[in-house]
Amino acid sequence: MRSKLFVPGARPELFAKAMAGDADALSLDLEDSVRPQDKASARDAVAQLVASDAAQSLAKTLIVRINAADTPWFHDDLRAVVHANLALLNLPKIESPDDVHAAVRALEAVEADAGIDQPISLLLNIETPRGFANAGAIAAAHQRVAGLQLGLADLFEPLGIDRRDPANVHAVLFALRMAAAQSGVYVMDGAFPDIADDAGFSEEAQRARRLGYLGKSCIHPRQVALANLAFMPTADELAWARQVVETATHSRHGAFQLQGRMVDAPFVLRARRLLQAIERGGGD
Repeated sequence: MRSKLFVPGARPELFAKAMAGDADALSLDLEDSVRPQDKASARDAVAQLVASDAAQSLAKTLIVRINAADTPWFHDDLRAVVHANLALLNLPKIESPDDVHAAVRALEAVEADAGIDQPISLLLNIETPRGFANAGAIAAAHQRVAGLQLGLADLFEPLGIDRRDPANVHAVLFALRMAAAQSGVYVMDGAFPDIADDAGFSEEAQRARRLGYLGKSCIHPRQVALANLAFMPTADELAWARQVVETATHSRHGAFQLQGRMVDAPFVLRARRLLQAIERGGGD
């Protein structure tokens, strides 16, 4: 899931183009991009798409971001979009394990009513100071948690933190990666707001990749190709990984030298995971 494109639920005219595009995942949005007066119509449009034959045959990860549990739209969103075609439910403003447990209970009830026997996984947004402080516990709260997603705008802007300072961004990226790693879940990088700044987007995406993030959120189709490129391993990286795995397979030692570098178990594990991701398709 190198690239995850947000598609406003209130803009159904964009759905077909997004489905035909190059993003690895589509995140149909009922939250921030939808005005309160448009919530109901957006919900209906998204529900119709999720239940469609096109969604069933979609060769992308299908995600819906619903409104937060403390809003008047949460339960209606949940009942509308929970469907067997949905790969991930994206929950915003998660701040504690209790939030996760409450959401799972609500989701289980809707799944039971809909006759869905394959549990839908959760992508949880970390975008408040409390959520950030509890990120490790949130990641470990339930087996449905597939990953965490960083929301820098919600986290930084109210606190006056400079988003364009690489040190600020790196600090948060690293800490969230470590929090997720405790439970073995992945982390998705958040959106980059300056649509015209391709260089800035690429720099931020590459930083996230170097920290082990799975991919990056996109708010405009022009960002998709940049994210796909940033999170695609280079030819040199793939060649090195193949050499590491090949040498480890035939080595009689737990550690060995390869091209002047000492290689042992952690490096072999990383190489194998990289090659496995490529085999699954696109480095996801």
